Amino acid sequence: MLSYNRLRNFDFALLFIVLIIFAIGLTFLYSATYHHAYKYSGSLPQSFLLRQIVWFMLALLIGVVVLKVEYQKWLELAYPLYAINFILLLFVLVSGATRLGAQRWITFGGIAFQPSEFSKLVIILTLARYLGQKENVSAKDLIASFLIIGLPFLLIVKQPDLGTALILVPILFGVLYGWGARLRTLILIFLGFGLTTPFLWQLLKDYQKRRILVFINPNMDPLGAGYTVIQSKIAIGSGGLLGKGWLAGTQNQLNFLPERHTDFIFSVVGEEWGFLGATLLLALYFALIWRAFSCIQQTLNSSGRLLVYGIIALLSFQVVINIAMTMGLLPVVGLPLPLISYGGSSLVSTMVAVALVLNVGMRR
Repeated sequence: MLSYNRLRNFDFALLFIVLIIFAIGLTFLYSATYHHAYKYSGSLPQSFLLRQIVWFMLALLIGVVVLKVEYQKWLELAYPLYAINFILLLFVLVSGATRLGAQRWITFGGIAFQPSEFSKLVIILTLARYLGQKENVSAKDLIASFLIIGLPFLLIVKQPDLGTALILVPILFGVLYGWGARLRTLILIFLGFGLTTPFLWQLLKDYQKRRILVFINPNMDPLGAGYTVIQSKIAIGSGGLLGKGWLAGTQNQLNFLPERHTDFIFSVVGEEWGFLGATLLLALYFALIWRAFSCIQQTLNSSGRLLVYGIIALLSFQVVINIAMTMGLLPVVGLPLPLISYGGSSLVSTMVAVALVLNVGMRR
């Protein structure tokens, strides 16, 4: 059982923000799947909602387990978890389930999950444990940090899952920043990643290359690779200031917008709730990140601080990249919007990340 002092340090405001974002996400998920469910089954999209709620309840249960175990114990398990996750990523490439041309899933007992989603958390734990034990910034430790993210990065790109692989980069930057790396060092690391671009280009699938080229000129393939981005921009732009209203978005309800219940669900937000509604959602995300930063300011343990820095980088960049992707400001890389997009693996990993932040705050 958790002691009174631990409960007194529990950030109820952070948990409340998470619950509000998830509840709002359910309304958008209902709207995004309303047309599809009614057209093909003649019923309302209850199955999508129920599955998302079931995943959320499972995520809450796992989150409670994460909270009850001191975060230092999770840090001690970082290396074994890293090895297990690495094996799972290899297994995915050998005999993982394939969907929509990507081999990213492992099916166990009728439940499919993505090891790449949990790679992000495992890498944060590993970096926090390794760098938290180091007092000074050294070239050796920087190289080791590169290797920690580099091996999973290549395996995830190979699946292919470019979005998840790329999010490992800001995670590394976030942890290194919290560790005390100089801005000059971080810029050099960024330039080093830039030098690997030609190599990464060769690893990309043809459809991923088309997505990047379409980002430069969406009209080069308006009915193919550029179609989703064009329709997404139309949906967001047509929402105006106040939006068209719930279940009233034409791009959504008339089925012009693909993937609107997963990676492009922010397009539904923009069309139905408009600029003010989208701003409200962004404000909630900002409040979530702000609460996580307040945890860092009150935590003395260096590994705990680095753990929260990595989670802040994970959540904030995933939000920014997803929204920028739907607005055509970044290439389509396939990243879900945390707590909003449909998907069990993403939802569970996000809730575990939040539970780790709460864990550090309780034991600061």
